[in-house]
Amino acid sequence: MTTLHKSALIQLILSMAIFGSVGFFSGLSGLSAVELVFIRCVCAMILIGCVWWFGGMYRTEIWKRREIVIVLLCGTTLLLNWVFLFKSFELTSVTVAISLYHLAPVIAMILGSVIFREKLTWLGLGAILLCFAGTLLIVGVGQSGGGFQLTGAIYAIIAAFFYAATMLLGKSIHTLSVYATTFIQMLLSMILLLPFVSWTAYTGLDEMNWTYSIITGVVHTGIVYLLFYNSVRYLPTRMISALVFVDPAVAILLDVLLTGFRPNVWQWGGILLIFAGMYYIVRPQTQK
Repeated sequence: MTTLHKSALIQLILSMAIFGSVGFFSGLSGLSAVELVFIRCVCAMILIGCVWWFGGMYRTEIWKRREIVIVLLCGTTLLLNWVFLFKSFELTSVTVAISLYHLAPVIAMILGSVIFREKLTWLGLGAILLCFAGTLLIVGVGQSGGGFQLTGAIYAIIAAFFYAATMLLGKSIHTLSVYATTFIQMLLSMILLLPFVSWTAYTGLDEMNWTYSIITGVVHTGIVYLLFYNSVRYLPTRMISALVFVDPAVAILLDVLLTGFRPNVWQWGGILLIFAGMYYIVRPQTQK
């Protein structure tokens, strides 16, 4: 492995590990989903915009109307993905939310087989059934405070759906750089959120709340995006698919260690089934 690839590997692992802690920082921010996502958009837009502009990459952009439309659609699904994910963090444990959220590759595979007529193998179908069984175990068995937990779980699944839509739309973006794409998405998300932001929510924040909110925007959004997109171009798809699991692994570990959340035996079984299903979904796509 070359030095360049080692650097890319470290960047990808770091970006996934950092994002794994986003649920805990969101809880410490003191903000609800919409207000926190707005902060994320503003911070990420400024950071990525500065890198894009001062790095001179804006000079080489090729603007095509069709791609701009796709980027705008992609930005809308990304925004909805974030809002529902953070709403799920408010209503259920990070472990449950992040496990269900990572059903996105499964949903993308199902949608891809319908929209793009991509072949769905028996192995892929079996993996989908594993994930479905895991989902039922997580949200339907042994839950305390069932209605509260179930609503959060549903929000996480909706977030996964919009994450999958973002993945599929992103496949059609070839000309614009990731910096231009992300800048447009952040700007659009900020504009769309403006009518829904409760500005009084920011007046009650103390210094620590602001610190956690800004860290979520700058680090968990801006820096994670830069690390992720700077690394994936140098790594094989199989390695990327495997390392994406660092994110939920870190989130679950932190949830158990820091918040004292203890999944029951049914929930652990559901988590393992979902991870097994996701593994077998990425495996046949990446092996020769």
